[in-house]
Amino acid sequence: MSQDIPSIAKQAVLVPSSPLEGATEVRGYDFNQGLDYERLLASYLTTGFQATSFGQAIDEINKMRTWRLSDEPIAADEQDHYKDLEVRKNTKCKIFLGYTSNLVSSGVRESIKYLVQHKMVDVLVSTAGGIEEDFIKCLAPTFLGSFHIPGATLRSQGLNRIGNLLVPNDNYCKFEEWVMPILDKMVEEQKRDGVVWTPSSVIARLGQEINHEDSIYYWAWKNNIPVYCPALTDGSLGDMIYFHTYKTPGFVLDLVGDIRSINNQAVFAKRTGVIILGGGVIKHHICNANLFRNGAEHAVYINTGQEFDGSDSGARPDEAVSWGKIKATATPVKIYADATLVFPLLVAQTFAKHKRQKKRT
Repeated sequence: MSQDIPSIAKQAVLVPSSPLEGATEVRGYDFNQGLDYERLLASYLTTGFQATSFGQAIDEINKMRTWRLSDEPIAADEQDHYKDLEVRKNTKCKIFLGYTSNLVSSGVRESIKYLVQHKMVDVLVSTAGGIEEDFIKCLAPTFLGSFHIPGATLRSQGLNRIGNLLVPNDNYCKFEEWVMPILDKMVEEQKRDGVVWTPSSVIARLGQEINHEDSIYYWAWKNNIPVYCPALTDGSLGDMIYFHTYKTPGFVLDLVGDIRSINNQAVFAKRTGVIILGGGVIKHHICNANLFRNGAEHAVYINTGQEFDGSDSGARPDEAVSWGKIKATATPVKIYADATLVFPLLVAQTFAKHKRQKKRT
């Protein structure tokens, strides 16, 4: 004998849906269509979860990359210089790229170097390790290891572990041999010629001295791309500076010069975009500079940080909007992922793809 479904159960389970007009259907890549990496990566946008964030990040970076001042109407109070059509066509979005030291230790270094070599970004911010590891790799290699090798074993063998990477202690000895004579010259120039060294000018000098095409900072020096590192002494380079004070005291670093410089990079830009790999000082330094222009127009974060503990590293872009570091009208993206997995693919689908297409035409 049939019975009616209890009305309370029916109402609870079979709640009528509102129409989703204009919504995008979830759909992934169909490998029956063959193996096409271009279409595979394009399908991420409609795949869902972090794959969709990846697709949105491609769009956000391409907005940074393609914007020109000529896209905008001439403001009533525009400076005469920026009223010229050719000037407007050649005025681009200023792109800030920040990354933590572990990414330079990893193979992401090559993706960063590519962007700097081809002048695809305008301002770099890193930590001390992100500076010194680039130079050290020009002197001696870093090796793949394992996350699980006991620390005591590695210590007894003079090997340093960065995740599943291994850096022989000898590499730092070679770095010392290379950098100490340069520090000698810098102190001499400071005392003799009154040179005021900022972290960014130190990095530029080291980039010139390394004279190696594998180096991020060689290309930054060659292409006049500023590199800021507010914590320059927090690493092996700081160790070398410490040792150097006993041999040749008197070296002075001017942090004030650099804070003025990076803030002005943002203040006088017509439009800015930020790409930040990781968190900590590099993330805040870039975002805080953009506060001085009432926020960046574009932002992409890639990190694994969570916001529940109130850390700046884990904060979503919307928190930066509340501070005026990203504009309220922006469409920022955060990808929760390891940048070693994601960033080379982002470069492939944006900067490198455009360069390849431009070369074909």
